[in-house]
Amino acid sequence: MQDPEALGGLTHAGKPDLTAPDPDAVFIPTENLNVASANQYVLKSGDTFIVNDPLGDITGRDDGLFVNDMRVLSGLRLTFGGRAPSLLSGSVSSDNTAFTAHLTNRPLPPLGGTSTPEGVIHVQRIRVLSGTVLNEAIELTNYGTSDAVVPLSISFSSDFRDMFEVRGLKRPKQGTIKAPRIENGEVLLEYVGLDDVTRGVRLAFSPAPPKLLADRADYSVNLPAQACVSIYLSVAVQVRGRDASSRGVDVSQPTHGVSEAHLSQIDTARPRVGRAAVRAALVDAHLVMRERRRATARVRSSNPLFNAWIDRSLADLGLLTTDLATGPYPYAGIPWFSTPFGRDAVITSLQTLWLQPGLAGGVLRFLAEHQAREDSAFRDAAPGKIMHEMRKGEMAATGEVPFALYYGGVDTTPLFIVLAGAYVARTGDTGLVDELWPALQRAAQWVAGVCDRNRLGLLDYQRASDGGLANQGWKDSHDSVFHADGHFPDGPIALVEVQAYASAAFDTMAHFATLRDQHDDAARYAKRATSIRACVEEKYWMEDSSFYGIALDGRGELCRVLASNAGHLLAFGLPSKERGEAVARGLESTLFHTGWGVRTLAAGQARFNPMAYHNGSVWPHDNALCARGLARYGAKAAAVRLLQALFQAAVNFDMRLPELFCGFPRRRGEPPTAYPVACLPQAWAAGSPFMMLEACLGLTIDAAKREVIIEQPMLPEGIDWLEVGDLRVGDSTVSITFRRVAGKVVASAEQGDVRVIALL
Repeated sequence: MQDPEALGGLTHAGKPDLTAPDPDAVFIPTENLNVASANQYVLKSGDTFIVNDPLGDITGRDDGLFVNDMRVLSGLRLTFGGRAPSLLSGSVSSDNTAFTAHLTNRPLPPLGGTSTPEGVIHVQRIRVLSGTVLNEAIELTNYGTSDAVVPLSISFSSDFRDMFEVRGLKRPKQGTIKAPRIENGEVLLEYVGLDDVTRGVRLAFSPAPPKLLADRADYSVNLPAQACVSIYLSVAVQVRGRDASSRGVDVSQPTHGVSEAHLSQIDTARPRVGRAAVRAALVDAHLVMRERRRATARVRSSNPLFNAWIDRSLADLGLLTTDLATGPYPYAGIPWFSTPFGRDAVITSLQTLWLQPGLAGGVLRFLAEHQAREDSAFRDAAPGKIMHEMRKGEMAATGEVPFALYYGGVDTTPLFIVLAGAYVARTGDTGLVDELWPALQRAAQWVAGVCDRNRLGLLDYQRASDGGLANQGWKDSHDSVFHADGHFPDGPIALVEVQAYASAAFDTMAHFATLRDQHDDAARYAKRATSIRACVEEKYWMEDSSFYGIALDGRGELCRVLASNAGHLLAFGLPSKERGEAVARGLESTLFHTGWGVRTLAAGQARFNPMAYHNGSVWPHDNALCARGLARYGAKAAAVRLLQALFQAAVNFDMRLPELFCGFPRRRGEPPTAYPVACLPQAWAAGSPFMMLEACLGLTIDAAKREVIIEQPMLPEGIDWLEVGDLRVGDSTVSITFRRVAGKVVASAEQGDVRVIALL
């Protein structure tokens, strides 16, 4: 993904007295009120998400209410007497369905001859997102001994900025923000985009505010002592286009190559507002998350903190997963990447495949449906290529950015094939391969065609247009690939880890072809896989460093840079045993390992910067793949230490691993250093503990044989036992418990249809 910086339970007691406010007593905010915290809290539903601060406010910086990559609400503030309330706490529920803020009043000004001291009024904001409607309950309780008059204002606004504008991209021209309208006690904010689509939000209140302006609802609440009063707000998204009325069809989607079957449905019906609406939305949101949890095996341990990490990770995956016509699909991350990405979804599916294989099935079907069918330099598309990114906003629809349906990723196509192979091995669902076989063949043909044009037979990339990504591996920032002296290489560029993906993809196709009695094709695929492995061993190995270089440039010269990319070679089993073990030792060294995890770039390399996006930071998903590789090459103890390090980092990040964090060395008494604009949550960061845990447990599932094979399991320190429950194998389930016994970890399982085999 692109570096963001590069683009620059309700109660109701008593009755409210909502009299018309005294005009002289209404205090209008005139200053920046974002004074509580820089922390952000998110909710998501389909293609809609909200980012707000701990107070529950939206400040208009990098937060807001977003739908399909458009910020439709850039301001939402609750004030009392013109001042922000004091923050007690802000949090999102454990299943990511509701945001709650607990606030209290600052001293209220005298109204009617009385004043209210600080800390007497408790304010609770409960917010839930359901579909494209945001519902909120604002509950005020007077714990004082005398009645209070509370001047309350809800301020709102929208700048209707495309996500790329929010990220800093300047536009030469924008659409038209229409004048706000007040209709039937509701406020309508609208924008007509350059794509001829009208996007808007309708704000409704209950009870009706005595004074409603185009940017503010004012109340003066007479709140008796020990009484409780609630005010309700709803924000509903509305979209209309040239060929749509108000039937709920989202016409903001690009037409070039995007199937309408997967476009979001925007509900333009007038929403309900009030306590019943909030309750109904909460019930719906809880049910959605509960069903997603039921599709996943359970992981519990003796360590409450570890359990909290696992639960938070699963909740984040549930939050980011969107139900599309093709099945569940994990969107990449919030706020910058809440949209389908190819590589991220494939990696996330691989991370969680052993626990919830249904996610992989949805990803495979979606990516097959959006496979490129034609050449396009602007979109970096070619027949057979698997998409990198899909965007649904205005700038994508108008072609101002190429990301409406963009294919500028060199590794997503082979990884698509690899995921298909791993899915079949995990589930035994050969029917999906039959369904996807044409798409798999086209993908393999694209990979083979690129390899044939490379003089060494490697899979390389070079962007097709200046508007695309210069680097097209997972480290896709502009400065992530370079030579030992720091200068940038000429293309095409053949990244080292991409060759492991390509080799594994050809091995997978050879296996599939054999199953289909296409033995000649199987032999050709196997030959290609062998050739790539041999070339990597010959061209990328650096004997003096006992490590693999990061890439070959267009002249075949090796970029002799020590980077975590080599760890991916181990994850997919490309190196020889001796070289794999050497790489494992390198990843364990202080050049890479910070104590919180493995850096993307070894210390001392040119362009090393622990604060850089890809040149020295720590990425959890990168560490998960490295841990998988370490275990594969006999360094399972190192994989356990890596899991332990990421677990300890997660504790410092409130049990939620971010997209990345800075790669400074660990120091006693200091937490890991956050990267300032990292997505949180991020799908493949949330999926990371599961790939690492799978590697440490030495667990392999063979659905065809109804077997679970466990080889030399290990557990991190502080965990005496761990249970994997309701693990689905074929049409049966099994529960396995791992316990420490006499210095070793021993696996035991209930008797049933699934065989659990422990290898010594």
